[in-house]
Amino acid sequence: MIEALKSDEIVEKVGGKFKLTALIQRRLGQLMEGARPLVARDGKSDLEIVVEEIMQDKITLEFIDQAPEEAAAEEPLL
Repeated sequence: MIEALKSDEIVEKVGGKFKLTALIQRRLGQLMEGARPLVARDGKSDLEIVVEEIMQDKITLEFIDQAPEEAAAEEPLL
């Protein structure tokens, strides 16, 4: 297991477990589609690459706020 995932430091860096999971999932998808790693590969797995990118502040999760009109136009989830 990747050591950085054992501590709460990476969770606090991203802002919570859900956000960490979303960031890892999104970045893993990008790497699998051919995106270049932002750190040296050196035989590391894609998951290890993503964790290192997070720990080195190379990637973050960004949320885009919708305007109130756009949010109201969407159907509510039931």
